[in-house]
Amino acid sequence: MAVLGSKSPSERFGEVVLPHLADALALARWLTGNVDDAEDVVQEACLKAFAGIETYAGGNARAWLLTIVRNVFYTWLARNRPRGLVITGDLADLDELSAAPEAGVADPDGPEAELIAKADTAALEAAISRLPPPFREVLVLRDVNGLSYREIAAMLGLPLGTVMSRLSRARGLLMSELGSER
Repeated sequence: MAVLGSKSPSERFGEVVLPHLADALALARWLTGNVDDAEDVVQEACLKAFAGIETYAGGNARAWLLTIVRNVFYTWLARNRPRGLVITGDLADLDELSAAPEAGVADPDGPEAELIAKADTAALEAAISRLPPPFREVLVLRDVNGLSYREIAAMLGLPLGTVMSRLSRARGLLMSELGSER
């Protein structure tokens, strides 16, 4: 195997970035809430990744690319969305939310179950898209992209406890919202 430094930028890009494009697009889709905007964010992230591929020092290529996607998303958000859409607030306000009890599902092999599963998936996706961005990004990075708590903490520049707290709050918000829809 050749030394990383001896490869062309195109070869390094192909090895480091291309295997993780689906994950990058999935993260961008969750963050933007729109496939077209997500594609724009990933395209810009790929340009930045290609420009910086010589500085990539190894390690977790997926986390490196997703960090670029996240940073590009926030730049894109500042350019393309009014400031009023960025949600901020006191996290202590969310302590009052509680999880709702689970509901049962009919025959697991019947067509009704398939329709319910599709409706549940759509409801889950809609609920995730309504989460405040700090909670949504941690939830998507952990539960959708499968990154570890440490990888998320490093990626977002947050303490490990903050990542765990945000993930817990995001899950609680989802359970509360999804429970109230039943």
